[in-house]
Amino acid sequence: MRRPLPRDHFRKPLLETPFHPRLAALMQAEDWTNWGGYVSARTIRDAEQEYFAIRNAASLFDLTPMVKYRIAGPEAEAFLDRLTVRDVSKLAIGRVHYTCWCDDEGHVLDDGTLFRLAPTEFRLCCQERHLNWLLDSAIGFAVEIAEETEQVAALALQGPTSRALLTRAGFDGIETLKPFQIRDFHLDEGRVTVSRTGFTGDLGYELFAEPEAALELWDRLWAAGPWHGLQAIGFAALDLARLEAGFIIANSDFITAETAIRVDRRRTPDEIGLGWLVDGKKAAYWTGKRAVLAQRRDRSARWCLVGLDIDGNVPADHAIVYHKGKTEAGQITAAAWSPSAKRNIALASLRRPYGDTVKDDLWVEIYALRELVYHKLMVRARVVDRPFYDPPRRRATPPAET
Repeated sequence: MRRPLPRDHFRKPLLETPFHPRLAALMQAEDWTNWGGYVSARTIRDAEQEYFAIRNAASLFDLTPMVKYRIAGPEAEAFLDRLTVRDVSKLAIGRVHYTCWCDDEGHVLDDGTLFRLAPTEFRLCCQERHLNWLLDSAIGFAVEIAEETEQVAALALQGPTSRALLTRAGFDGIETLKPFQIRDFHLDEGRVTVSRTGFTGDLGYELFAEPEAALELWDRLWAAGPWHGLQAIGFAALDLARLEAGFIIANSDFITAETAIRVDRRRTPDEIGLGWLVDGKKAAYWTGKRAVLAQRRDRSARWCLVGLDIDGNVPADHAIVYHKGKTEAGQITAAAWSPSAKRNIALASLRRPYGDTVKDDLWVEIYALRELVYHKLMVRARVVDRPFYDPPRRRATPPAET
């Protein structure tokens, strides 16, 4: 159930998360943005400093606007097996996996993380809202579905010192938590669910608590922060880290099937680099299975999403990719100079066979602004594997004491 709105809610059309008072007190850049109807920080102080906190120390990001659904009931597993492309029966209690789900024609509706909290209780986290689709898909299943975005406050604590910070903050035994594992911790302010997950491609954790305990959770982490270089960060720094990790964002790197205006903008899992998620051998039928497997059988996928290594140091934001400098092959969806990989990197959606069987002689058209004049640059690009940056600490258990 949604919280009742104050009488003068129209004066502040965006919701504020439970952590907003702490972020507002730290805000220097006055750089706010709208994330799913919430006031969210794009930059708090300096995007570059915030990025280096992710890679060299610890960073704290308000994750509350991420859409969260509680799915529970005796047939919750069967429902999610029908909904998503992965085999949910293989997801153990206290574990998380990354997944996606499709419409009947095999086009991706969204991607996200699925948490198995109990034998018949799950939490699905994603970018877009899909309550109507979930409810319609659940007809005939003994399952209850509710959006709990407002009922669950969430933080992302990411960076090489994040484990040591949690230990100092009283999360005893956190060093034994493995990647994609969940554990509950009982602190003074109540229960906090911690998962070793994140969107930075680095060592990190996500913490979930009731809104009433949010400020106490923030204060506990912040009090331990000075010993570990903790900084609050906004989306700008997170977006650079996720690009280095090769992660994609719905309606940024691909258009979700429900929001696509033109039918040729929709994509299947194989067309956005998520084909590895598809469990074609699982016994349960999942929505879109026939279409996705038929596309594989017929080799009819039209697009592919690839990583690019681009010459020079000018980011190729939304640039067009050409083959041999003449034939349009596709478009850059995200690009940046990577401080950690020391490379000019990008994600690109290319029309097959480009990026698939034809990977040579690719060029990117960049318009660089220099002294108030745009200069057209045609620079060479190479298809490379993702992630662009992959520190071993991301998977180490226990993580190093730093």
